[in-house]
Amino acid sequence: MEIERRTAGNTAIVLIDYVTGFGGMIGSQTIAQNVAGARALAQTALAFKVPLVVTMGPELDPRGVIYPELAEQLGDHPIVYRAGSFDAFAFDGFEQAIAATGVKHLVIGGLMTDGCVMQTSLSALRRDYDVSLVVDASASQTEIGQQTAIQRLTKYGVNLTTWLSFASELQVSYDNVQTVAAFRKIQANSPAYAMLQSTMAGTMRFAESLRQA
Repeated sequence: MEIERRTAGNTAIVLIDYVTGFGGMIGSQTIAQNVAGARALAQTALAFKVPLVVTMGPELDPRGVIYPELAEQLGDHPIVYRAGSFDAFAFDGFEQAIAATGVKHLVIGGLMTDGCVMQTSLSALRRDYDVSLVVDASASQTEIGQQTAIQRLTKYGVNLTTWLSFASELQVSYDNVQTVAAFRKIQANSPAYAMLQSTMAGTMRFAESLRQA
């Protein structure tokens, strides 16, 4: 079976509605986990030069602003503001931004999985894009809403991934030294990996002190 590996040349990352007002509503994962997933995807796009499309509601959205932790990563990267449609493709500016990437693989994360993320993903499938849902960077108000959305999306051919799995697919190996530091920064969005890196750094410092003794 030939399975195309996702690369910066054939894949775009799409971030949908990571808005503070929605963050307070999610129940299928913690806010901290969702923020970490959003931040990791943005870092992945920047580290591996993956085309990135970010969208949210109106520019002066009463539901809040984009996650500050995500905004910090994005810097001056453009945001596609749109009106009330749950399907981002219903807004010409979004469809044009996706088309401008020139790719056919879309890796999507955002809020809510059973709302705008699902409707946008289904619309992407109708346009013959290959879609991957980043399950640990997407959330719904309830666990049943999350699982029902995932079941429907996978039924129609959406692939499931996690933010670390996707970053690992791009990194390929720790031997890829040009991006390994950025990859470790992405890994550190996981508390377990952050602890591992701290442990490794402490062990290496101790070993170096023994060599110098």
